[in-house]
Amino acid sequence: MKRYCSFVVLLVLLLAVGLSVVVKITSTDDFSQNNKDVLLLNEIAHKMVLDDMPPENTASEREYVILDVNGNVIYDNRSDRSEVITVETAMKRCYPYTYITENNQITGSVVLTDSDKHFDRLRTNIIVVYCVCSFLLIGAAAAFGAYIRKAILRPFAKMKDFASYVAAGDLDRPLEMDKGNLFGAFSESFDIMREELKASRAREHELIASLSHDLKTPVTGIKLTSELMAAVFSQNEGQEITVTENMIVKMNNIYKRADEIALLVGDLFSSALEDLGAFKVNCADENSTVIAELVSEYDDRGLVRISEIPQVIVHIDKLRLSQVIGNILFNSYKYAGTPIDISFRLDEPFLEVSIRDSGPGVPEDEIALITHKFYRGKEQGDKEGSGLGLYIARILMDKMGGELSVRSENGLCVTLLIPLS
Repeated sequence: MKRYCSFVVLLVLLLAVGLSVVVKITSTDDFSQNNKDVLLLNEIAHKMVLDDMPPENTASEREYVILDVNGNVIYDNRSDRSEVITVETAMKRCYPYTYITENNQITGSVVLTDSDKHFDRLRTNIIVVYCVCSFLLIGAAAAFGAYIRKAILRPFAKMKDFASYVAAGDLDRPLEMDKGNLFGAFSESFDIMREELKASRAREHELIASLSHDLKTPVTGIKLTSELMAAVFSQNEGQEITVTENMIVKMNNIYKRADEIALLVGDLFSSALEDLGAFKVNCADENSTVIAELVSEYDDRGLVRISEIPQVIVHIDKLRLSQVIGNILFNSYKYAGTPIDISFRLDEPFLEVSIRDSGPGVPEDEIALITHKFYRGKEQGDKEGSGLGLYIARILMDKMGGELSVRSENGLCVTLLIPLS
């Protein structure tokens, strides 16, 4: 629509320029008209010298006054004779005039009183015709613009809004378009596409529900088994079964892992992997030493080297932060397999946690992508993965009011900004 308005403005400007050109051209014809007036004046003066009377063929076409040497009117063919004509009047009014001379003596004068009347009429007629044509052209352009807006621009705007809704995941809004419109067939195709996407999403929800059920069943079994084994170990301490405190801790860790997996599966089901913003967090104040506890739960291979943690109070969801740390460590185990160094720095209002491995890292052009949903690096080879680990970790950190960033520097370094209380 803005382009069309610009076009109309440009058209008006061109018409204005054209009008000024017409006026200019008609104005330049004044010189030609002056030449004709001079010739006519000379003709009348010559006739008066020879015949003492004006030319007959001129008298009926042009209005002029012939004066004697004293300024008295000898001849006047004007239709309106209210104005007194003298040489002085002619000079003031810019009427063309000339003197009648005989034997080098001035015997009178001739004054044309209608020099520019017929030319003014011609100029006026041209300008009127030009203006009428201009208004007709502007009207036609406006009508054509209204048609373009109704038949093309408005449908395009509707399709643009429709595409935005679909891109945002809103598949319940149909594309309302007149089937008789030029784009009727296209709009119908787009609406069919929307229905297909909606049906596909429904099938995806059903699939995730099924997967959720299939995953929760063995997880529940793991939890029950770990509970039972922990109970047996607790009851048989000091008997034939040698039970160490480490075994009980490991069984508790298995139970916690199973609980976290069950929670994650539930989250994936409820959000259908379409909107991880549905994740809920329940933040509370915790001592920063809890981070070391969460790391130890996932350090199954003993590869983690953790530095001293500043004694501060952090505002976190302990379970969600456990998932974040677990996803990061699991990612390093899978793709690096090297020792993992965890360092801390107080950067108010955050506690900065850097988790660094010494693996191959990630190409620079992929750094911004590895925290996106389903993205897997090009150099992962045949290693399995869903492309969700770092993505979920980033979403959870955002939910807790923190931040997750990644850089590749002699390995992969993931930095967490954990909010302080």
